[in-house]
Amino acid sequence: MFFSKLKVLKSHGIQYIKDLDRVELPEIFRGRPEIRPGLSSRQAEELSTLCPSGAIGTMPLSIDLGRCIFCGECAARHPEHIRFTNDYRMAAARRQDLVIREGESGPVPFAAEAVRPEIPRLFGRALKLREVSVGGDASCEMELNATGNVNFDFGRFGVDFVASPRHADGLVITGPITENMAVPLEICYHAVPDPKIVVLAGTEAVSGGLYAESPALDRSFLQRHPADLYLPGNPVHPMTFIQGILSLLRAGSERESGEAVGEETPVETDGTEEAGV
Repeated sequence: MFFSKLKVLKSHGIQYIKDLDRVELPEIFRGRPEIRPGLSSRQAEELSTLCPSGAIGTMPLSIDLGRCIFCGECAARHPEHIRFTNDYRMAAARRQDLVIREGESGPVPFAAEAVRPEIPRLFGRALKLREVSVGGDASCEMELNATGNVNFDFGRFGVDFVASPRHADGLVITGPITENMAVPLEICYHAVPDPKIVVLAGTEAVSGGLYAESPALDRSFLQRHPADLYLPGNPVHPMTFIQGILSLLRAGSERESGEAVGEETPVETDGTEEAGV
């Protein structure tokens, strides 16, 4: 019986990702888009109308990752000019950095100088987060749960989710913030001891997504409590969340060294290391 269990264990192979700083996702993953020049103003207007979440701008042609639901319709319409790479490094400390413009390439910039100095100083070794779903569809919530599984094991960095906001250092918000959840979110925020951080995980949390114009939303919370980290995705991939949190916690050292955050040499992984596999 003992040897049969060892046989099963060996057949599973190494399931965890050894180095989370050097991950490359399979090509099938739809991540950071790139826009090649050449589309006419008429074609740009057509794309803007086609986009279901209003993520495409025309002057100049751009894709707002904070609004993009990564449906891929724009790339399907003009594959020679728009493509989605497998780059999951899309976290940003400033909302405006989520806008990808025509001709730009490379990772989404992470502005270390925009991170409050107390965040890496106080939470660099341990960070406890309370996830709050405010009208979400459970997709982002499932991906956040995956960060703690055997594949990603984000807890090795001292980052964990906790059950009570009173035990937390910050909030991770998922969902578009419905009117019914606006007050509970505010109560939860004030239950977290100061200083604290606010993370917006997923397109719905960042902008409202497909529901941005719905009268059932109340996003006034973000006017009173600005976010420290923006994580695009529909839903956000576990590696986008991990890269974003690590960039936030390492902002102090990166600010001192002057190096760009989140630009590591990738190591290719197979599909079994994605969430849900």
